[in-house]
Amino acid sequence: MSVLAAGGMMPLTTRAAISTPFTFDLEPPMTAREAFVEWMVNNRGEDRHFLGQRWDRLQAMVEHKDVWDDVVKRAFLLTPREEFVQKVNRSHSYDHNFLDIGYGVTISGPHLVGRMTNSLEIKQGDKVLEIGTGSGFQSSFLAHLTDKCYSIEIIKPLAERTRGVYDELIGRGYSEFQNITTKNADGYYGWEEFAPFDKIIVTCGIDHVPPPLLKQLQPQGVMLVPIGPPGAQRVLKIIKGVEADGSTHIARTDIYNGRIVPFVPFKKLDGDKISGTHNT
Repeated sequence: MSVLAAGGMMPLTTRAAISTPFTFDLEPPMTAREAFVEWMVNNRGEDRHFLGQRWDRLQAMVEHKDVWDDVVKRAFLLTPREEFVQKVNRSHSYDHNFLDIGYGVTISGPHLVGRMTNSLEIKQGDKVLEIGTGSGFQSSFLAHLTDKCYSIEIIKPLAERTRGVYDELIGRGYSEFQNITTKNADGYYGWEEFAPFDKIIVTCGIDHVPPPLLKQLQPQGVMLVPIGPPGAQRVLKIIKGVEADGSTHIARTDIYNGRIVPFVPFKKLDGDKISGTHNT
């Protein structure tokens, strides 16, 4: 028996529990496609077809230098991207494309998610804040790198739908998604209750670095944020430095060396309604 998730997501089907639960030292084979696929089928109960596509996409990401650390490669291989797309796009889960997920937003392509994730240099135990939960794929990727993931989504029905996807997957045995704490709010103001954060990743475009997010970043913490005019952002890696006198300075680098990457706008709440963007 299956039911359809809200918003046209994949069918929620009762399945056997995962035989090998996630741990941070879980190591699927990473040297050969068939060995990886067989291990995942036997230990994680996933679909052979999507596993092959996942392996192939990772090889392309490595070739294009979008991922480079083994721990991030492993996290990508353990993340079932097909669970986070709309049913109509499920066959395109591992395409090098952005895919529509409704509500005027998209799930970012795997190459972009890979490069942003690897650029954060997440260590196990880091407290990570994501602004823009969206489909949930980015934070599901993060949950294989640290057990402290916090994610904010401004669109209430999307936030509820994605939380439902996580909870359904947890019920099927993906215990790592218990690492993700979510809420519906305006991400511009961060999540003061859980601050400070070691890493912050912003998945929507804005024309400045949000001061509340910078304030909630730990000294020597790293933030990734798409900066620029609408539809023409550059993905900046920001490292927060703090001097002995308490003054703050930031060092910026462009993870794409000047390449323009379009993102959906950083929307804002006016009361309980989305109204405009946070661009100055």
